[in-house]
Parts: sequence; structure tokens; C-alpha cells
Amino acid sequence: MSIAHFLAEHPLASIFGTVLVHQLGVPVPAFALLLWAGSKALDDPQLALAAFVLSLIAGTAGNLPWYWAGRRYGHRILRLACRITVSPDSCVRQAENTFERRGPAMLVIARFVPALETLAPPLAGALRIGTPAFLAYDAAGGALWTLAGLALGVAFHGQIDWLLDWLAQLGEGALVLVGALIASYVAYRLLQRWLFVRSLKIARISAPELYAMISRGDKPLVLDVRTRANRRLDARQIPGALAVDLDDVERTLANVARDREVVVYCACPNEATAAKVALQLRGHGFRHVRPLAGGIDAWVSAGLAVDVIG
Repeated sequence: MSIAHFLAEHPLASIFGTVLVHQLGVPVPAFALLLWAGSKALDDPQLALAAFVLSLIAGTAGNLPWYWAGRRYGHRILRLACRITVSPDSCVRQAENTFERRGPAMLVIARFVPALETLAPPLAGALRIGTPAFLAYDAAGGALWTLAGLALGVAFHGQIDWLLDWLAQLGEGALVLVGALIASYVAYRLLQRWLFVRSLKIARISAPELYAMISRGDKPLVLDVRTRANRRLDARQIPGALAVDLDDVERTLANVARDREVVVYCACPNEATAAKVALQLRGHGFRHVRPLAGGIDAWVSAGLAVDVIG
């Protein structure tokens, strides 16, 4: 059965199911179905209206489990949500920075930003945004996202109809083509991530090694470069660490000797943020700067003492 025939026979079920699965974190082309529904709006306005309502319900239903998980498990659920995205090295920081700037209003724009749409609901729960506020902002974001898809479908209905006719002519080959395009995109993002990690080429330091340095009295400068939102969620900190926002790193270290040992840690996969800061500091003359392997979680897992941020 071709894509066009399947949509024609099960349009509303396809839209509801695809949007639901998409918001649960599976990378399926939900927005494309809204474009298709919009392209049919001129001929069948009731289909577009039903698509709007079902998309709104399915989107909220898909986001609620993440929100509830965030309320219960806090920052730990963000690790899980982050790992199912194709950009795990930057998604948590992006979500936290957006929340710092916009608060719960980030839910209105979240669905338009890759990765942020998966991280926003659990982050809202972890930061204790009330359920009524979450539902209101999430519904507003879902309505805006759905209307955008439907409106674009109306605007480009001629091109969408041509594309569906072309896919219908391909038959089963259309599914192969669509699958190949999706697989190519995912492979490209994974390749970008691998190249980034490979390009760091920085010797990391382990938690036991850092502890040994501190115990010997070497007095390394330990920088906590997590976002303010992350420090609110996880108040644990390596004793003596200096909390620094990324924008203030250079100013904070302006009077620090360039030959001092510096260790940078964060709470992100692959220590991506810590590694970026280490590269930045090396570019400004710091000769002995390394990211902490595993970040704050590795320090805690090693059974080492932590301070609690007041």
C-alpha cells in the first residue's frame, strides 16, 4: 500500500498516532502529516479541523509522561531524554539556557527547535512548573506548531499533491526512499557528533586523579560550568569548585596564572561543554586545562565527598 493510499484510508488515526509517538521521542515525520492535512483543507475543512484537535491532544498526551517523569526524577530524567536525541552533546544546555531566558514560555517555542522539544517537558517538571501552567503553555505551543503545519500545507498544497502523486507512482519504492532520507539525516548528525568528540583531542582527568591532586595539595582550579538551571536541579558540587557561567569564564580567570592547573566539569554527555571551555581556555594561554571525565556524576559515583550549593 502506498503512502498516499494509507493516508487516504486512515488520515486521522495516522495524524494522532504519529504526533503522539513523535512527542514521546521517536523521530517520525509528524510535521509532514500536518502539511498533508493542510494541503487537503481547501477540499475538506473538517479534516483540517479534526487534525488540529487530534494533534493538540496527541501532543500533550505525549509530553505528559516526560513532564511527570521530570517531576519525580529531576535532573536524572534529563539524561535519558537527552540520550534519545540525535544531538545529545548540546541539547541539555540548550534547553536549560532557553528556560533561563524565557521560563515556562519555552514550551511555546520548544516544538520548533530540534532536541528542545524532547527536553522541554521533563525540564519543566524537574523545575517544578505547576501542572496547570505546564498544560497551558504546552497547549499553546502545540496549537502554534499544528497551525504552522496546516497553514504551510494550505500555502503549498499544489506542490504537496504533486509530491504525493510522484510517491504513489514509486509504490513501495517511496517507503524505501523516505526511509533512506531519514536514515541519511540521522547518520549525518551522528557523524557530526563523532567528528566533534574526535576533534577534542584533550587529555581528560578522572575523578580519582583529581581527588589525588587535591589531596596532595596541588590546589587545581576546579570550574563548575553547568548552567544555573542545572545547578538548581542538582545542588551537588565538588568541594572548592568555582561556579562559572560560560559568558563569564574569561573575565573570571583574567587574573589567574596561565600555568595553573585547571579542571573543568559539567553534567553533559561526553563532557562536551567542559571540553569546549577547555579548548577556549587553551586558546587564551592556559597550558594545563582538562575536562573531568564523566563530570559531576563520575565524581559522585567514585564515592567522593560533595558540597551542597546553598
